[in-house]
Amino acid sequence: MALTITAFVLYLMVMIGIGVFCSRLYTKTMSDFYLGGRQMSDWVVALSAVVSGRSSWLILGVSGIAFTKGVSAVWAVVGYITVELFMFIFVAKRLRRYTERVGAITLPDFYEARFDDRSHILRLTSVIIIVVFMVFYISAQLTAGGKTFCQSFALAEEYSLHSVLMTAVIVLVYTVLGGFVAVSLTDMLQAFFMLFGLVVLPVIAITNLGGLNVLFDAIISADGFPMVDPWALGVGGVIGYLGIGLGSPGNPHILVRYMSIKRPEMLRKSALVGTVWNVLMAWGAVFVGLVARAQVQMGISSEEIASDPERIFPSLAVQHMHPFLVGLMIAAVFAAIMSTVDSQLLVASSAISRDLYHKIIKGQREVAERRMVFISRAVILVMLIIATIIAAIAIKYPATKHIVFWLVLFAWGGLGASFGSTLLLALFWRGTTKWGVFAGLVSGTVITIVWKNVPQLKAIVYELIPAFGISFLLVVIVSLFTRPPEKGMEELGETRPV
Repeated sequence: MALTITAFVLYLMVMIGIGVFCSRLYTKTMSDFYLGGRQMSDWVVALSAVVSGRSSWLILGVSGIAFTKGVSAVWAVVGYITVELFMFIFVAKRLRRYTERVGAITLPDFYEARFDDRSHILRLTSVIIIVVFMVFYISAQLTAGGKTFCQSFALAEEYSLHSVLMTAVIVLVYTVLGGFVAVSLTDMLQAFFMLFGLVVLPVIAITNLGGLNVLFDAIISADGFPMVDPWALGVGGVIGYLGIGLGSPGNPHILVRYMSIKRPEMLRKSALVGTVWNVLMAWGAVFVGLVARAQVQMGISSEEIASDPERIFPSLAVQHMHPFLVGLMIAAVFAAIMSTVDSQLLVASSAISRDLYHKIIKGQREVAERRMVFISRAVILVMLIIATIIAAIAIKYPATKHIVFWLVLFAWGGLGASFGSTLLLALFWRGTTKWGVFAGLVSGTVITIVWKNVPQLKAIVYELIPAFGISFLLVVIVSLFTRPPEKGMEELGETRPV
């Protein structure tokens, strides 16, 4: 146990050290704090975008779904891998170029500049959506941290709240210290921890079982071929899992990565690096779930693990690895958690401090940069407190054994449905109007929430799919009946439609 704790503490010291270093060099202006001065390298952007988008949803959630559903869980990762490759190659470059030319450092900045919205209605609507869904997204990560601490260190359930609080404190320290540069640099390091955990652990575990043949024989003998049949979910289930990819164009904590790269041309290399990382980590998560399922069938793991499959990653690490490496496996889980939470906290704080306080409440009057950074850090603290309260409730009274998986998908879907369709149309269709985007933002949010909470609708398909589709359709319809802005895409060499 001592070696496990030592390895994990060393990891935390490195993360906090990066935060302290960056706080001295890269937090003098708002552009530094939120975009790193648009000076990020291709590797940093690639890995930061990938790991901030995956979170504990991949390392705990997908592995848990693979334990329950088998090989068909792979469809949960195919959609986002494909869409994010498209985003890197086609969308990111255009977004990066436009936001630099208009001086936008947040997503609400982009909407206001694109549609010359002096009423601030798009900015205010965007802020509300970001804050609402980000709180739930962050709470899911803190819940995952609580589960990991309890499982890894054999803590009783009454210590789960303490574990959530410890996760929150760890994230808070280096996020408020270093801002975007610290978050991006630590994300790059986190990416290696996540890849290490999701490749090394299943390889060692499969080897200890006796190889892939033994693994699949154990699963088939007990559960039958559906566990190794990728089509076992049926057409509806496959479509629902593939639809997860629709969230990628609308999650602000991923989009700001594209905006931060030093030169738009560097994004092609980022696309290659990011896709390779996505594929390797995705297959690793699936195999972690399959190994755990095989071990239960072979009597190596207790069947009690089925009561909460999202704990199988730390459970396998304890069973198959040296105590010091177990500490690194715990670090891999926290890499997934923190690489997402820190990014989301920055996005949420920018929405409140810059987009709400500075741009709307203060009417864009002069506010000292250092004061804005201070306010941003205060907002991060408040947001984290709220998310911690929700996480504490979730971990004590979980509505489902896959709570991290589904809670993340709810927030992911809400952001994707609201911002995904509106962003793509705003960037690629000159006829998009302010009121069309407003209709898309509101409808994406409302439909996601309603669909999620109506059992009959929820049983049909994942809420992101209908919410994204209806939002997209409403943007087009409303735009056709309202007037486009007098200016909007000239910065990209586009002209206003007649």
